[in-house]
Amino acid sequence: MAQPRKSSDMDPDDEIKGAPSGSQTLFRGLDVIDVVAEGSIALPALSERLGLTKSTTHRLASALVERGYLTFVARGGYSLGPKLLELGWLAQQQMHLPSLARPHLESLAAATEDTVHLGILDGFQALYLDKVPGRRRVVIGSRVGERHPIASTGLGKALILDHDEAAWREFYEAQGSSVGLAIWLERMRAYAGKGYAFDLEENEDQIRCVAAPIRGAGGEIVAAISVSSAAQYMSDARMEGLTAQVMGVAQDISRELGWSERVGQRRPRKSKA
Repeated sequence: MAQPRKSSDMDPDDEIKGAPSGSQTLFRGLDVIDVVAEGSIALPALSERLGLTKSTTHRLASALVERGYLTFVARGGYSLGPKLLELGWLAQQQMHLPSLARPHLESLAAATEDTVHLGILDGFQALYLDKVPGRRRVVIGSRVGERHPIASTGLGKALILDHDEAAWREFYEAQGSSVGLAIWLERMRAYAGKGYAFDLEENEDQIRCVAAPIRGAGGEIVAAISVSSAAQYMSDARMEGLTAQVMGVAQDISRELGWSERVGQRRPRKSKA
Protein backbone atom coordinates (compact mmCIF):
# COMPACT_ATOMS: atom_id res chain seq x y z
CA MET A 1 0.00 0.00 0.00
CA ALA A 2 1.42 3.39 -1.00
CA GLN A 3 2.59 5.56 1.90
CA PRO A 4 1.73 9.29 2.13
CA ARG A 5 4.50 11.45 0.74
CA LYS A 6 6.57 13.59 3.07
CA SER A 7 6.52 17.33 2.53
CA SER A 8 10.15 17.14 1.33
CA ASP A 9 9.04 14.75 -1.45
CA MET A 10 6.26 16.99 -2.76
CA ASP A 11 6.26 18.00 -6.41
CA PRO A 12 6.37 21.83 -6.64
CA ASP A 13 3.18 21.66 -8.71
CA ASP A 14 1.39 20.14 -5.70
CA GLU A 15 2.15 22.93 -3.28
CA ILE A 16 -1.06 24.91 -3.04
CA LYS A 17 -1.53 27.09 0.00
CA GLY A 18 -4.13 25.63 2.35
CA ALA A 19 -4.68 22.44 0.33
CA PRO A 20 -3.18 19.08 1.36
CA SER A 21 -0.98 17.61 -1.38
CA GLY A 22 -3.04 14.39 -1.48
CA SER A 23 -6.28 16.25 -2.11
CA GLN A 24 -4.67 18.44 -4.75
CA THR A 25 -3.30 15.38 -6.55
CA LEU A 26 -6.75 13.78 -6.50
CA PHE A 27 -8.37 16.87 -8.00
CA ARG A 28 -5.70 17.04 -10.69
CA GLY A 29 -6.26 13.40 -11.52
CA LEU A 30 -9.95 14.15 -11.98
CA ASP A 31 -9.02 17.12 -14.17
CA VAL A 32 -7.02 14.73 -16.37
CA ILE A 33 -10.08 12.51 -16.80
CA ASP A 34 -12.27 15.52 -17.63
CA VAL A 35 -9.90 16.65 -20.39
CA VAL A 36 -9.47 13.16 -21.85
CA ALA A 37 -13.27 12.75 -21.85
CA GLU A 38 -13.39 15.36 -24.61
CA GLY A 39 -11.34 13.10 -26.90
CA SER A 40 -8.03 11.26 -27.23
CA ILE A 41 -5.10 13.53 -26.49
CA ALA A 42 -1.30 13.30 -26.53
CA LEU A 43 0.86 14.13 -23.52
CA PRO A 44 2.11 17.56 -24.71
CA ALA A 45 -1.42 18.78 -25.45
CA LEU A 46 -2.74 17.30 -22.20
CA SER A 47 0.01 19.03 -20.25
CA GLU A 48 -0.79 22.35 -21.91
CA ARG A 49 -4.54 22.00 -21.25
CA LEU A 50 -3.93 21.29 -17.57
CA GLY A 51 -1.27 23.96 -17.11
CA LEU A 52 1.10 21.41 -15.57
CA THR A 53 4.61 20.26 -16.40
CA LYS A 54 4.94 17.26 -18.69
CA SER A 55 6.54 15.23 -15.89
CA THR A 56 3.64 15.87 -13.50
CA THR A 57 1.06 15.24 -16.22
CA HIS A 58 2.78 11.99 -17.20
CA ARG A 59 2.86 10.85 -13.56
CA LEU A 60 -0.86 11.52 -13.09
CA ALA A 61 -1.87 9.95 -16.41
CA SER A 62 0.31 6.88 -15.85
CA ALA A 63 -1.31 6.25 -12.47
CA LEU A 64 -4.75 6.47 -14.09
CA VAL A 65 -3.69 4.07 -16.85
CA GLU A 66 -2.43 1.63 -14.22
CA ARG A 67 -5.82 1.65 -12.49
CA GLY A 68 -7.78 1.35 -15.74
CA TYR A 69 -9.31 4.83 -15.74
CA LEU A 70 -7.34 5.71 -18.89
CA THR A 71 -5.74 3.79 -21.73
CA PHE A 72 -2.65 4.82 -23.68
CA VAL A 73 -1.84 4.04 -27.29
CA ALA A 74 1.44 5.10 -28.90
CA ARG A 75 0.82 7.87 -31.45
CA GLY A 76 -2.79 7.95 -30.32
CA GLY A 77 -2.40 9.37 -26.84
CA TYR A 78 -4.66 8.92 -23.83
CA SER A 79 -8.30 7.81 -23.96
CA LEU A 80 -10.89 6.84 -21.36
CA GLY A 81 -10.37 3.38 -19.90
CA PRO A 82 -12.54 0.34 -19.13
CA LYS A 83 -12.78 1.14 -15.42
CA LEU A 84 -14.97 4.13 -16.23
CA LEU A 85 -17.36 1.91 -18.19
CA GLU A 86 -17.65 -0.36 -15.18
CA LEU A 87 -18.26 2.55 -12.79
CA GLY A 88 -20.76 4.12 -15.16
CA TRP A 89 -22.75 0.90 -15.31
CA LEU A 90 -22.70 0.53 -11.53
CA ALA A 91 -23.76 4.15 -11.01
CA GLN A 92 -26.68 3.67 -13.40
CA GLN A 93 -27.81 0.57 -11.51
CA GLN A 94 -27.73 2.43 -8.20
CA MET A 95 -29.79 5.38 -9.41
CA HIS A 96 -33.52 5.40 -8.83
CA LEU A 97 -35.00 8.07 -11.06
CA PRO A 98 -38.08 9.02 -8.98
CA SER A 99 -36.00 9.35 -5.79
CA LEU A 100 -33.30 11.34 -7.57
CA ALA A 101 -35.82 13.63 -9.27
CA ARG A 102 -38.20 14.12 -6.33
CA PRO A 103 -36.44 17.12 -4.68
CA HIS A 104 -36.34 18.89 -8.06
CA LEU A 105 -40.03 18.18 -8.68
CA GLU A 106 -40.99 19.51 -5.25
CA SER A 107 -38.97 22.69 -5.77
CA LEU A 108 -40.54 23.25 -9.18
CA ALA A 109 -44.06 22.67 -7.83
CA ALA A 110 -43.42 25.14 -4.99
CA ALA A 111 -41.98 27.76 -7.34
CA THR A 112 -44.79 27.54 -9.92
CA GLU A 113 -47.65 26.56 -7.54
CA ASP A 114 -48.69 24.08 -10.23
CA THR A 115 -48.75 20.28 -10.49
CA VAL A 116 -45.53 18.63 -11.64
CA HIS A 117 -45.25 15.20 -13.29
CA LEU A 118 -42.37 12.84 -14.03
CA GLY A 119 -42.77 10.15 -16.69
CA ILE A 120 -41.03 7.75 -19.06
CA LEU A 121 -41.81 6.26 -22.45
CA ASP A 122 -43.62 2.92 -22.25
CA GLY A 123 -44.43 1.64 -25.70
CA PHE A 124 -46.81 4.14 -27.31
CA GLN A 125 -47.73 5.72 -23.97
CA ALA A 126 -46.24 7.88 -21.24
CA LEU A 127 -45.96 6.12 -17.89
CA TYR A 128 -46.27 8.54 -14.96
CA LEU A 129 -43.69 7.76 -12.26
CA ASP A 130 -44.36 10.66 -9.89
CA LYS A 131 -46.71 13.55 -9.30
CA VAL A 132 -46.35 16.56 -6.99
CA PRO A 133 -49.62 18.50 -6.59
CA GLY A 134 -49.56 22.28 -6.81
CA ARG A 135 -51.04 24.80 -4.39
CA ARG A 136 -53.84 25.92 -6.66
CA ARG A 137 -57.31 24.41 -6.39
CA VAL A 138 -56.97 22.65 -9.72
CA VAL A 139 -57.79 18.98 -10.19
CA ILE A 140 -55.44 17.24 -12.61
CA GLY A 141 -56.81 13.85 -13.68
CA SER A 142 -53.57 11.86 -13.46
CA ARG A 143 -52.17 9.31 -11.04
CA VAL A 144 -48.79 7.71 -10.49
CA GLY A 145 -48.65 4.43 -12.40
CA GLU A 146 -51.13 5.55 -15.05
CA ARG A 147 -50.35 5.63 -18.75
CA HIS A 148 -51.38 8.53 -20.94
CA PRO A 149 -51.27 9.04 -24.71
CA ILE A 150 -48.01 10.30 -26.15
CA ALA A 151 -49.54 12.43 -28.90
CA SER A 152 -51.89 14.46 -26.70
CA THR A 153 -49.76 15.07 -23.57
CA GLY A 154 -46.97 17.59 -23.22
CA LEU A 155 -44.91 15.09 -21.26
CA GLY A 156 -45.44 12.47 -23.95
CA LYS A 157 -44.36 14.80 -26.72
CA ALA A 158 -41.23 15.76 -24.76
CA LEU A 159 -40.32 12.07 -24.55
CA ILE A 160 -40.20 11.70 -28.36
CA LEU A 161 -38.54 14.94 -29.42
CA ASP A 162 -35.54 12.99 -30.75
CA HIS A 163 -37.59 10.62 -32.92
CA ASP A 164 -37.99 11.13 -36.65
CA GLU A 165 -41.24 12.09 -38.38
CA ALA A 166 -42.04 8.51 -39.34
CA ALA A 167 -42.04 7.58 -35.66
CA TRP A 168 -44.07 10.68 -34.78
CA ARG A 169 -46.75 9.53 -37.22
CA GLU A 170 -46.81 6.13 -35.53
CA PHE A 171 -47.35 7.71 -32.12
CA TYR A 172 -50.08 9.95 -33.50
CA GLU A 173 -51.86 7.11 -35.27
CA ALA A 174 -51.68 4.88 -32.20
CA GLN A 175 -54.11 7.01 -30.18
CA GLY A 176 -54.70 10.20 -32.10
CA SER A 177 -55.11 13.75 -30.85
CA SER A 178 -57.71 16.48 -30.81
CA VAL A 179 -55.75 18.31 -33.53
CA GLY A 180 -55.19 17.16 -37.09
CA LEU A 181 -52.01 15.32 -38.08
CA ALA A 182 -50.63 18.16 -40.22
CA ILE A 183 -50.94 20.70 -37.40
CA TRP A 184 -49.62 18.20 -34.85
CA LEU A 185 -46.53 17.47 -36.95
CA GLU A 186 -45.92 21.17 -37.49
CA ARG A 187 -46.01 21.71 -33.72
CA MET A 188 -43.71 18.73 -33.12
CA ARG A 189 -41.12 20.16 -35.52
CA ALA A 190 -41.20 23.42 -33.59
CA TYR A 191 -40.99 21.65 -30.22
CA ALA A 192 -38.05 19.53 -31.35
CA GLY A 193 -36.21 22.65 -32.46
CA LYS A 194 -36.76 24.40 -29.13
CA GLY A 195 -36.31 21.44 -26.77
CA TYR A 196 -39.69 21.56 -25.02
CA ALA A 197 -43.34 20.67 -25.66
CA PHE A 198 -46.83 21.94 -24.79
CA ASP A 199 -50.19 20.36 -24.08
CA LEU A 200 -52.77 22.87 -25.29
CA GLU A 201 -55.85 21.25 -23.73
CA GLU A 202 -55.33 18.22 -25.98
CA ASN A 203 -55.36 15.54 -23.27
CA GLU A 204 -57.73 17.02 -20.71
CA ASP A 205 -60.26 19.82 -21.13
CA GLN A 206 -59.11 23.17 -19.71
CA ILE A 207 -55.70 21.76 -18.69
CA ARG A 208 -52.46 22.97 -20.22
CA CYS A 209 -48.86 22.02 -19.54
CA VAL A 210 -45.23 22.77 -20.34
CA ALA A 211 -42.86 19.78 -20.59
CA ALA A 212 -39.15 19.16 -21.14
CA PRO A 213 -37.01 16.03 -21.63
CA ILE A 214 -34.54 14.53 -19.16
CA ARG A 215 -31.40 13.09 -20.73
CA GLY A 216 -29.06 10.32 -19.71
CA ALA A 217 -25.26 10.26 -19.76
CA GLY A 218 -25.20 9.55 -23.49
CA GLY A 219 -27.52 12.41 -24.38
CA GLU A 220 -30.57 10.22 -25.07
CA ILE A 221 -33.99 11.14 -23.66
CA VAL A 222 -34.75 8.86 -20.70
CA ALA A 223 -37.69 10.67 -19.08
CA ALA A 224 -39.55 13.98 -19.03
CA ILE A 225 -41.15 16.41 -16.60
CA SER A 226 -44.15 18.67 -17.00
CA VAL A 227 -45.85 21.55 -15.20
CA SER A 228 -49.65 21.38 -15.52
CA SER A 229 -52.43 23.73 -14.51
CA ALA A 230 -55.84 25.07 -15.47
CA ALA A 231 -55.97 27.07 -18.67
CA GLN A 232 -56.88 30.21 -16.68
CA TYR A 233 -53.41 30.07 -15.10
CA MET A 234 -51.69 29.02 -18.31
CA SER A 235 -51.94 31.84 -20.81
CA ASP A 236 -49.77 31.60 -23.91
CA ALA A 237 -47.43 34.19 -22.40
CA ARG A 238 -47.05 32.32 -19.11
CA MET A 239 -46.41 29.04 -20.88
CA GLU A 240 -43.61 30.62 -22.90
CA GLY A 241 -42.28 32.15 -19.70
CA LEU A 242 -42.20 28.78 -17.96
CA THR A 243 -40.16 27.04 -20.65
CA ALA A 244 -36.76 28.18 -19.38
CA GLN A 245 -37.62 27.20 -15.80
CA VAL A 246 -38.93 23.75 -16.74
CA MET A 247 -36.02 23.07 -19.08
CA GLY A 248 -33.60 24.21 -16.38
CA VAL A 249 -34.99 21.73 -13.86
CA ALA A 250 -34.95 18.96 -16.48
CA GLN A 251 -31.31 19.72 -17.15
CA ASP A 252 -30.49 19.67 -13.43
CA ILE A 253 -31.96 16.17 -13.18
CA SER A 254 -30.13 15.19 -16.37
CA ARG A 255 -26.82 16.27 -14.85
CA GLU A 256 -27.43 14.02 -11.87
CA LEU A 257 -27.90 11.17 -14.36
CA GLY A 258 -24.51 11.93 -15.92
CA TRP A 259 -25.51 14.25 -18.76
CA SER A 260 -23.38 17.32 -19.45
CA GLU A 261 -23.49 20.23 -21.86
CA ARG A 262 -20.62 18.80 -23.87
CA VAL A 263 -22.69 15.68 -24.60
CA GLY A 264 -25.34 17.90 -26.16
CA GLN A 265 -29.00 18.75 -25.89
CA ARG A 266 -30.23 16.15 -28.33
CA ARG A 267 -29.06 13.12 -30.22
CA PRO A 268 -29.65 12.34 -33.92
CA ARG A 269 -33.30 11.50 -34.42
CA LYS A 270 -34.25 7.87 -34.63
CA SER A 271 -37.17 5.78 -35.76
CA LYS A 272 -39.16 4.06 -33.04
CA ALA A 273 -38.24 0.72 -34.54
